[in-house]
Amino acid sequence: MPIELARAALAVKVVATMGTIVVMSACSTPVSSDTTSDFRSRALTRSEGGVTVRVAVLSASESASLYGQQLAKKTLQPVWVEVTNGEDRPYFLLYPGLDPNFFPSSEAAEAFSGGESRDERVRISKRFGQLAFRNPVPPGQTVSGMVLTNLEEGVKLIQLDLAADGRTRVFSIFTVVPGFRGDYHASGVFWREVYPPEAIQSFEDDEAFRSALEALPCCATNSDGSRNGDPLNLIIVGGLDDAFPALVRRGWRPTETKWSGAIMRVVSSALSGERYLNAPVSDLYLFGRPQDLALQKARDSIHQRNHLRLWLSPMRYHERPVWVGQISRDIGSRLTIHSPTLTTHKIDPDVDEARTALAEDMAYSQSLTMVGYAPGVGPAAPESPRGNLTTDPYYTDGDRLVLVFDQRPVSLAAIRFFRWREKDARRGAMSGFGR
Repeated sequence: MPIELARAALAVKVVATMGTIVVMSACSTPVSSDTTSDFRSRALTRSEGGVTVRVAVLSASESASLYGQQLAKKTLQPVWVEVTNGEDRPYFLLYPGLDPNFFPSSEAAEAFSGGESRDERVRISKRFGQLAFRNPVPPGQTVSGMVLTNLEEGVKLIQLDLAADGRTRVFSIFTVVPGFRGDYHASGVFWREVYPPEAIQSFEDDEAFRSALEALPCCATNSDGSRNGDPLNLIIVGGLDDAFPALVRRGWRPTETKWSGAIMRVVSSALSGERYLNAPVSDLYLFGRPQDLALQKARDSIHQRNHLRLWLSPMRYHERPVWVGQISRDIGSRLTIHSPTLTTHKIDPDVDEARTALAEDMAYSQSLTMVGYAPGVGPAAPESPRGNLTTDPYYTDGDRLVLVFDQRPVSLAAIRFFRWREKDARRGAMSGFGR
């Protein structure tokens, strides 16, 4: 690359970083310390047959207090598991289900024993061993302990596979990692009543549901609703027990709010060229508020990612929550006068590609039960593209991807398509994953 171009590229990254600092620091908040002293008090419980499990992910401070070592600094994350066996045969917890690259307690203890005296090495090894989960779980008994997994921030999908002679018990549990400041914390979408009961619209009929989706606004907007931004090209049906575990299972991670720690990490990632799995996103608006949560699937650089924003709607489909979303792919950074940071991510103008990629990705999540497309965005041809709030051009066939999730495992062959045949035929569209 010529020296002038290299300098220009570096300037964009530096200005992007500094602009992010200036604007984001104005609305940043300090990190909050963990307020729960006992991780067991927030454990999640699931039961199947005569087996009951409880799980909790420890924060960095909790694991340091419990083990007497800074586990998080070596990217170790303890998961507390308790299994109560009310059945007639012993069960064995399969550790690789929680993490294919889990750490045995002896290996983890050795990582903290370098340079220590013999007595200290023995003490560390004993402590790690005492805390570890130990198989089996005999009939009529309860066993609990830690499984050491690789560190994840934001959320963690805990897969518990319990095997017995001629029988298995399987649990997929979606947990929030303490200490993480996600968009969903700021919005409170999972912990408050967003809409009063009388505002909820319930749909059982597919045609009526399709009409309601078509009537939604075409695009997200700026804060006062005076300008349209990116197209609202995504509908997700489901919640904490199905849709979000499916996304996490396929490598999607929640984004952080714009607090001081996230700002500094944006800076370091931009300067080092490393990826940032939970990098914040800018706010777009729908229903008079910024996104309730955002998720992203990062590439190797902070400047490239596939990301989506979601807003909980007042609609329900077969009593399940309906989220309206926007998805696009960031393919670089550029200078712009249309952003308060003077920089922005550049999106791939073919926004339908990111939409289709998500449909195909979710097909492998084992939770996608239905897929379809509904109009509402309005078409824009490549030769006559629209622009988002930062003037990035985009083109689209004008449809919204509709994804419906379920808790039960779903094979590829079992995924069904919405059959909006008459109206789709008039538009020349067809059912399927992509276009």
